[in-house]
Amino acid sequence: GLRKVRPYYFDFRTYCKGRWVGRSLLDVFGTEFRAQPLAYYRAAARAGRLRLNEEPVRDLDVVLKNNDFLRNTVHRHEPPVTAQPIRILVEDEEVVVVDKPSSLPVHPCGRFRHNTVIFILGKEHGLRELHTLHRLDRMTSGVLMFAKTTAVSKRIDEQVRQRQLEKEYVCRVVGEFPEHEVVCDEPILVVSYKVGVCRVDPRGKPCQTLFQRLSYNGSTSVVRCLPRTGRTHQIRVHLQFLGHPIVNDPIYNMEAWGPGRGKGGNIGKTDEELLKALVEEHRSKQSLEVLGIGEEDLNSSGESKDCGNSGDCTKSAEVDPINGSSCSAEDERDVKDPESNDVAACPLNSDVNLEMLDKDKELSLCVNQGGQMGEKGWEEKDPLCVECRTSRRDPSPKELVMFLHALRYKGADFEYCSNMPEWAMEDWEE
Repeated sequence: GLRKVRPYYFDFRTYCKGRWVGRSLLDVFGTEFRAQPLAYYRAAARAGRLRLNEEPVRDLDVVLKNNDFLRNTVHRHEPPVTAQPIRILVEDEEVVVVDKPSSLPVHPCGRFRHNTVIFILGKEHGLRELHTLHRLDRMTSGVLMFAKTTAVSKRIDEQVRQRQLEKEYVCRVVGEFPEHEVVCDEPILVVSYKVGVCRVDPRGKPCQTLFQRLSYNGSTSVVRCLPRTGRTHQIRVHLQFLGHPIVNDPIYNMEAWGPGRGKGGNIGKTDEELLKALVEEHRSKQSLEVLGIGEEDLNSSGESKDCGNSGDCTKSAEVDPINGSSCSAEDERDVKDPESNDVAACPLNSDVNLEMLDKDKELSLCVNQGGQMGEKGWEEKDPLCVECRTSRRDPSPKELVMFLHALRYKGADFEYCSNMPEWAMEDWEE
């Protein structure tokens, strides 16, 4: 089954950036938030959706000053995720360890907020103020650890820095993987934080992964993965480079990489051409949701704009820093996602005449601290939201699972394991 969230209203909030000072709000929207036409922002201002220093914006020609506080209320539609429950493996006075299902992001990011591990643990299990000890990609399942206190977090972080943390993954890959142990130490470069794509490149960061074949069924192999470093998409990129991508990897086992699917780093495209080809391939399959992105993410300007971890973006009442970009955090990734759409809202269909929207119609609904609607019901469609007029197919259960699983994490004084997934069994057949 699927876990779905009804559309809700949400505030994107930010302080005025240094480069915005002295510029009009209209100019900022027109140059830095181009996913929407200026007509959208005019309609949003008329509707009371835009607030500057908590006062409704009546004139988009207003000039921004240092420390101005901007709030944009948008209508959000979260992509569905698997309905598989989060299984708690261990809970004591120091840590919470869970078995994360595939398709579920760890933190609120991009289009996800309610459908995240952090949010679900807080709402359904009463586990709040947890400290993330490592991260798993949205499509990766398995062992995920949280500390309950800052002291425990610092202690385990030190183990990570000292390379005392052993990580073991299991995956199912294309073809017959070599029987002998394989070591891949190709450097990895991030191509796009927004879409979440990396590749092997001499300019990338050094990393190393050990691989051991566990079984082969005549068409696919189950492989144990022991990453010695924690780069973005490390396991997936190294397997692709070796010519054995994960069977159902929605990024690294796609035709966009060419006939060899990126084996040996042979792509034959520029980064821009590769990204375009990947997006078009998913768009043709109506599966952009699998990447955790929407059309508005692709249309927004800039690969790494404001509000990453620069400290100038406020936090919502219940979640981590507000981030309007895609969820591209990967297995113990060692970089923070620098993207954000800050105050950008939903894009609009070209056939919507925003200038003719009823100026007297009250579009700004009562929004509480949790981002939920007050006076009007969940089912009412929002006249400014393109998602409300867009029909999307639900992803199939198969599309929400990737055959990569964090099986074991071991430190100096702990070891946490999950069960071997069904798809990793030697006698498994699709």
